[in-house]
Amino acid sequence: MAQRQLKMVNKKKVLITGSTGLVGSNLLRRCLKEGAEVHIITTSTSNRWRLKDVLDSIHEHCADLLDYIHLEKVICMIEPEIIFHLAAYGVYVYEEDVNKIMETNIMGTINLLNACKNIEFELLVNTGSVFEYGIKSVPLKENDLLEPVSNYGVSKTASTLYCQALAKRENMPIVTLRLFTPYGYYERPPRLIPSAILSCLNGESPKLSSPRSVRDFVFIEDVVDAYIKVSENGNKAKGEIFNIGYGKQYSVREVVDAIVKLTGNKAEPEWGSISDSRIDSKMWEANISKAKKLLNWQPEYNLNEGLRRTVEWFKENISLYKNKCAV
Repeated sequence: MAQRQLKMVNKKKVLITGSTGLVGSNLLRRCLKEGAEVHIITTSTSNRWRLKDVLDSIHEHCADLLDYIHLEKVICMIEPEIIFHLAAYGVYVYEEDVNKIMETNIMGTINLLNACKNIEFELLVNTGSVFEYGIKSVPLKENDLLEPVSNYGVSKTASTLYCQALAKRENMPIVTLRLFTPYGYYERPPRLIPSAILSCLNGESPKLSSPRSVRDFVFIEDVVDAYIKVSENGNKAKGEIFNIGYGKQYSVREVVDAIVKLTGNKAEPEWGSISDSRIDSKMWEANISKAKKLLNWQPEYNLNEGLRRTVEWFKENISLYKNKCAV
């Protein structure tokens, strides 16, 4: 498969929040590859294990999104042309502090947007979540009623709607990408796919919850392509929200079976050996027709190819996990 050549951020000054996370770290690498001048905002407690090999190539700034006065100074100093906002708290089940969830995801976003009002920027891409939708029974569309059932979903709903309102009210170039279930390079346990891959590579039985849970799994390279693609089409999509998923849901059993086959592991998965406190839905499938039409974006990698590439990456980088860097 030929790799698409995307040059939308070439020679641009790009700021990424949440750069130490799964999506942010992969997006950062793509921006560097495309010739961008990359700036990131981190805190003193940020875990930089995903970025150790690229820290010398980027500009790192220490700032807390909840400290508006300092954040404003940093934004005005950087003067980014494109801002990718991925910083969030609460996506993992162990991130339970409801006050921190609301403060980080809502007030952090509001502070960032207010700080960006002081500069001229081309585009700010906010990161939303499938958890904004809540429990549904049909493929999810951007104009569906939002009925989040988790604190994280509530916080992401509020930040997405604030971004949309500000874009429309003040004609600001803000777009939201509502991510479904990204997976791929640098993902860490206890997430499903890295946990299953590492168990299989070690010849162990993957420990799992329910085989019936479903998700719309989307490969990280396709997710990153969506961020790059929106930087080309963002001005004509001010205030818009786009689903970013593969467009088809798969069960946990289907994903684990594929990983077992790709790794050649003989150990049987241990279903029901761990609990899952999340409220589940029978439908997590993204309708991605809007992104296809307005962003000219669509996923290139099916589940098997995405998992194959992910397994190969984990084989080559398993030392990161054996050395417990990925904590």
